[in-house]
Amino acid sequence: MAGSGTFTRRTALFGAGLVAGGLATRALSPSLPSLTGLQPMAPRPVPGRLNDASGLSETPVHSHITLTQDHGTALTDAIRAELREARMAGRCVNVGAARHSMGGQAIPRDGHAMTFDNAGIDLDTAARTMRVHAGTRWRDVIAVTDPLGLGPAVMQSNNDFGVGATFCVNAHGWPVRRGPMGSTVREIELILPDGDRVTCSRDREAELFAMTMGGYGLTGIVTRLDVDLVPNQRLEPTFAQMPADDFATAFTTAIADDAVTMAYGRLNVDREAFMSQALLVTYRATADQSDLPPATGSGSAARIASRIYRAQLGRERMKDVRWWFETDLAPRVAGGPATRNSLINEPVATLDDRDPARTDILHEYFVSPDRFGEFLALCRAVIPGSYQEFLNVTLRFVDTDPDSWLAYAPVPRIAAVMSFSQEMTARAEADMARMTQAMIDGIVAIGGTYYLPYRLHARPEQFAQAYPRATAFVREKRRLDPGLLLRNALWDTYLEAL
Repeated sequence: MAGSGTFTRRTALFGAGLVAGGLATRALSPSLPSLTGLQPMAPRPVPGRLNDASGLSETPVHSHITLTQDHGTALTDAIRAELREARMAGRCVNVGAARHSMGGQAIPRDGHAMTFDNAGIDLDTAARTMRVHAGTRWRDVIAVTDPLGLGPAVMQSNNDFGVGATFCVNAHGWPVRRGPMGSTVREIELILPDGDRVTCSRDREAELFAMTMGGYGLTGIVTRLDVDLVPNQRLEPTFAQMPADDFATAFTTAIADDAVTMAYGRLNVDREAFMSQALLVTYRATADQSDLPPATGSGSAARIASRIYRAQLGRERMKDVRWWFETDLAPRVAGGPATRNSLINEPVATLDDRDPARTDILHEYFVSPDRFGEFLALCRAVIPGSYQEFLNVTLRFVDTDPDSWLAYAPVPRIAAVMSFSQEMTARAEADMARMTQAMIDGIVAIGGTYYLPYRLHARPEQFAQAYPRATAFVREKRRLDPGLLLRNALWDTYLEAL
C-alpha cells in the first residue's frame, strides 16, 4: 500500500446477519396484482427469495450465503467455490452488502447470492489511506478513522452502505469539487468470473478498473480496496435562501471558494409553489480545530426533521412547515459547528417510514449547471402530474468522472436526489414508471443522465441514450465472462440485448 507511514491495524469483524432491505425491509408477492388492483400488498417472508430497499424486487434465488471471513485465503476460497458450483450448474452469481438498491441490481435471479457481512480495515495514517475489505460499512470506517482525526473522502450521505458496493455503483457524496467515490479509490482486488484474482488500478489493468467502477458487479467480485482518507474537521454552516432559478449560479460561485469543503441545496416541494425556492447550505472549517469531539450522528435536529419529513405525507401544509423548519428554525437552533464525520455518520433508518403499505423510492438526475433552469422547468411540467407523494429533493455537486465506462458525470454536474413515497400497488407502480420515463426523456434532451441503482423503469432506448458507452461495456463484459456468470436485473433488463 502506498505511503511510508506505519500502519495502524484496526480490524473488526461484524456478524450482524443479512440486511435484506434498506429504507424498509419488506417481502412482497413476486408479481404485482392487476393494474386495477389498489390494495397494498401484504408483506410476508418468502424462503428462497431476496428483496432490496424498494420492497418491490422480490426475486427467486437458488441459494444465499453470508460471508463473514476476513479478507484472505478463506474468503477467496469460499467465493471461488460458489463461482465453480454456479458455473457447473449453469446458474448466475452476484454479490451484495446492505442491498439498498431498488431494482434488483444486486440480486441474481435463480442464482447464487452472496452477502458480504464483515469489516476489515488497515490504516496508513501517514499516507491518509485505508485498505478495506469490500464488505466494510461506512459506519465501520468512521468508527475506526474518527479517533485518529481522519474520515472518508467521499461517501454517501448515509453510513449503512458497503464500501465495495459504493465503488460498484460509483456513488457520490456532498464534499464539493470532488467526483464520485471511485475517484478516491487507488487500487482494488478483484476475483474474475474464472476465479483468477487480479489487482487493478489506474496504472495496472486500467480498463478493468474503470469498468468495475460503477459496473454493478458484472466484471468481477471486489474483495478489497485501497481508498483515500481526509482529515476530519470542525465545520460551520451558512444558509442562504433564494429563488430556485438562481441556485445554479449561487452554487457554482460558492464551491469555487477554496474555503468551502461541503455544500448541498434543497428545493421546496409544495405543489402551490413547486420548486420555486432553493436553500443553499455551505460548510467552512472553523478557526478552532482542536479537541474535535467523537463522531455522532447529526443529532436531535435530524430526529425532529425526520418526524416533520414523514408528516408531509398527504399534507401539503406540512410541506410548508418543513420548508420553514429547514430555512428558518433549524439554522437558528441547530446551525452551529459540527464535525465532518458527524455530518455523514447518519443511518438510513433516520428517515425510515415503517409503513408496510408504502415504500420510499429514490430518483436521481444529473444536469450541467448551465442547464439547471431547464431541469427545473422539466420537473414543474412532469412531477405534479403524478399522484406520487414527493417528499424531498437534495442538490449536490459532482465533478467530472473520467474513468467509469458507465459514467453519469462525464462533465461537472449538479445531482438532484429525489425522494418519493409510493403506494405498494400496481396502480402506483405504473404511475411511477410513466413519470420516470417522462423525466428521463427530458433529462436526456438537455444533455443529462439518470442514476442506475433505482427502479428499472427506463425504456431500453433511454438507457442507451443516457449511457453511450454501454455497448462497449457489454462487448468487453462478454469477453471477460463468456458464460455470463455474473448477472443481475440491470444486465437482464438493459445490457444483455446490446
